[in-house]
Amino acid sequence: MKVTVTVRPREGILDPQGEALRRSLTGLGYDVTDVRAGKVFDLELEAADEADARRIADEISERVLSNPLIEDYQVGA
Repeated sequence: MKVTVTVRPREGILDPQGEALRRSLTGLGYDVTDVRAGKVFDLELEAADEADARRIADEISERVLSNPLIEDYQVGA
């Protein structure tokens, strides 16, 4: 079963990559007030059903894909 995990810096946490992108976009003439950079992971999991796949993806996200102190993650199908 395919699961997509999106990881982003938590609100209020400094995001240097996002800030650099915002400055670049503003310099190109785009009216951008904020950019949050993140990562996307596509996982192909062996799971009994969708609920099991989400449980496994949550565990992987907390233990490996994100730093829970500074990042939030979202699991999607």
